[in-house]
Amino acid sequence: MAKVLFFDIETAPNLSYVWGQWQQDVIQHVTEWYIICFSYKWEDQKSTKVVSLDDFDLYKTEPENDFDVVHKLWQLLDEADIVIGHNSDAFDIKKANARFVFHNFGPPSHYQTVDTLKLARRHFKFNSNRLGHLGEHLGLGAKEVTGGFQTWEGCMKGDPKAWKLMKKYAKQDVDLLVDVYERLRPWATNHPNKNVIDGTSYACPTCGSNKLQKRGKRRTRTMVYQTLQCTRCRSYCRERLALAQDRPEVV
Repeated sequence: MAKVLFFDIETAPNLSYVWGQWQQDVIQHVTEWYIICFSYKWEDQKSTKVVSLDDFDLYKTEPENDFDVVHKLWQLLDEADIVIGHNSDAFDIKKANARFVFHNFGPPSHYQTVDTLKLARRHFKFNSNRLGHLGEHLGLGAKEVTGGFQTWEGCMKGDPKAWKLMKKYAKQDVDLLVDVYERLRPWATNHPNKNVIDGTSYACPTCGSNKLQKRGKRRTRTMVYQTLQCTRCRSYCRERLALAQDRPEVV
């Protein structure tokens, strides 16, 4: 079965020299950003997990060295067939790649992506496409309160309370991501095809379920298709009518 990974990363800010507070150019970076933690969940598992710098022995001597965190993230992405995040195509994946190449890991094996921010922008007109707003607007829940920049600063200084809050925030981000994804999924017309990944021929290409119902026929200029709807994820798919006649009967 296709391995589907939900994930979200949190990064430390750049530390830099500036001459003032308002719209200043950076004179020089003191410390560049790094990944402080990430949260993830496999689609077929119940619990969301958080991997953070303070989980590893390296944190005791090199608290800004994200090698172990980045290595764990690389392993997960290398294992995944489909990777899902919010604004992940533009942010999380590119940030992760930047740390992969920094640590000389090389690219993980190929995976396909679903970005729920792109889904929201393409198919809907919400007041805001931020993950927290989508969760609240759709009645799915809200993001955890971060405590502001002080939480990031506290983690960078090794404050256990800040780490506890950060991990709670990161976990809720992925929990909310899963719920938002599942609500938007029926509209995902360009979703990766699980039939191709799994080598199956008669299942929902979006979620992999074989619970399909006939929903009439669709005609193009050159072909007639049987329209099918998945009763699990509610997305639609189609099959050439000539092929559909050779398939097992569906309800």
